Amino acid sequence: MNKHRPTLVAAMLLLVAVILPAAAHAQDDLHIEPPDWAQGRTLYQVNTRQFSPEGNFEGLRKQLPRLKQMGVGILWLMPIHPIGHEKRSGELGSPYAVLDYKGINPEFGDLDDFKRLVDEAHDLGLRVIIDWVANHTAPDHPWVTEHPDWYTRNEQGEMIPPIPLWADVLDLDFDARDMREAMLDAMAYWVRETDIDGFRCDTAEWLPLDFWITARDRLQPIKPLFILAEGNDHNLVTYAFDALYAWELAPTLERIHHRENSVKDLVNYLRKDARRVTADGFRLNFTTNHDTNAWEGTTAERMGDGLEAFTVATFTIPGMPMIYNGQEAGMNKRLDFFHRDPIDWQPHPMADLYRQLTRLKRTSPALRHGSDRATIHILEEATTTSVLTYERRGDTQTLRVTLNLSDRPQTVRPPATAPTQDTILSKGCTASPDGTLRLRPWAYRLTTFPTLLP
Repeated sequence: MNKHRPTLVAAMLLLVAVILPAAAHAQDDLHIEPPDWAQGRTLYQVNTRQFSPEGNFEGLRKQLPRLKQMGVGILWLMPIHPIGHEKRSGELGSPYAVLDYKGINPEFGDLDDFKRLVDEAHDLGLRVIIDWVANHTAPDHPWVTEHPDWYTRNEQGEMIPPIPLWADVLDLDFDARDMREAMLDAMAYWVRETDIDGFRCDTAEWLPLDFWITARDRLQPIKPLFILAEGNDHNLVTYAFDALYAWELAPTLERIHHRENSVKDLVNYLRKDARRVTADGFRLNFTTNHDTNAWEGTTAERMGDGLEAFTVATFTIPGMPMIYNGQEAGMNKRLDFFHRDPIDWQPHPMADLYRQLTRLKRTSPALRHGSDRATIHILEEATTTSVLTYERRGDTQTLRVTLNLSDRPQTVRPPATAPTQDTILSKGCTASPDGTLRLRPWAYRLTTFPTLLP
C-alpha cells in the first residue's frame, strides 16, 4: 500500500534512527548484510488471486518452470493470509486486510499446498518471500476482542484505520509490547514452518524503526533472509532491511514519457539516490507494481512506447529489478484488487526482453561488481535532455548503456574508450564507423568492453 502518514510520524522515525544506532548497532549481530544468494537476482511479484486461471498456489506452482526459464530469481507473494469479512472491500476483499497472521487464505489452498510451492521453488533454485502486513489488521481479527489495547484509538476511544480511506482495516498500536511479541512470533513461524526466504514488509516506514531492528535480530539466526521494505527512508536499509523501494524512479520515467520531465531529471534522481543509499542496501527498481497497476494505470497508459527503454533502465541502474506478474505477457489491464480478474497470458516480445535482461543481471561482471549497489557513471558528453548514456564498471568488464528516452530521433557520440565493443542488446540504434549513434525513438543499446585500468 503506497500511502503516507503525516509529517509527525516521519519525524518520529528519524528521531528513533538518530537514537538507536549508537546503542544497538555497535553489535556485530545487527550489522545488515544482504544474503549472498540475493545478488544478481530479479524479483517477481505474484498476485496469486490473478496469476492463473485457478487463482491459487497450485496455479502458480505449475508455472514455476516457466518463471525459472525467464530468469526470475525471487518470488514475492502478496499476502497469503485469510482476509477479514467485516467491512470487506468488494467480493473477495483486500489481501492486506489480514484476519490471521498464521493462517492461509482458503482461496489459495492450505498450508501443505503452500509448503509444496516453496519446496518446488527451492528445487528450481528460486527463493520465496511473502508480504507481511504488520501495520494493521482486519476489523474482525481475533486481537480486536482479545486484546483491544493493541489498537490505535481516536479521542473518542474508537479503534481507527491508519487512514480514513482504508475502512477495511484497523491500525495497530506499536506501543503495545505484547502485540509486538505476537507479531514477531508469527513472522518466525513462517520461516521455521515453511522455510520461506524473507519478507516484503508493507508500509514499513509507518512502523517504529526499533520494531524492525528487533525483527531482524530475531529472524536472522533462523536462516539468512532477504527483507524488503515498502518505504523510501534510507534508515530502513541502514539498520534493518536489505532493500527498499525506488519510489521516485517510476514516476520520473512516466513524466519523461509525457514530456513533463527530461533526462536531466532522471540524472538528478540517480545522483541523489547514490548519495542516500550506499553500501547498506539497495533499491527495488520497477515500472509498475500492484498498487500502481490497480490505481494509477497500466504501463501502456503510463509509459506507452517508452516501456522497453524504461525496462532496460530498471535492470541496468544500481539496484534489484522487479517484474510484476503479467508484464511479460504485455498485460494492458488494471487487475481488479477485490475480485477475480485473471491475467490474460499470451506470447509477447516483452518475455524475450526480460529473459535477456535477467540473464545480463545474473551474469554481467559489471552489474555484479561488489554488489548491486555498484556506482553508476553518467557519460556527460553523450547525455542530453533526451538521451542518457551511462556505464557500470566491474573489475574486468564495463557495461555501457545508451537510451533514447524520447519519441524523436536523436544522435550522440559516446567517447571511444575502448578499441572494440561487443553489442549485447540493441534496438533502433545504428552505429557509424566514427562512433556516432543514430537512435530511433525509444531506442537502446548495450555494449560491453574490458574495464580499463586507471
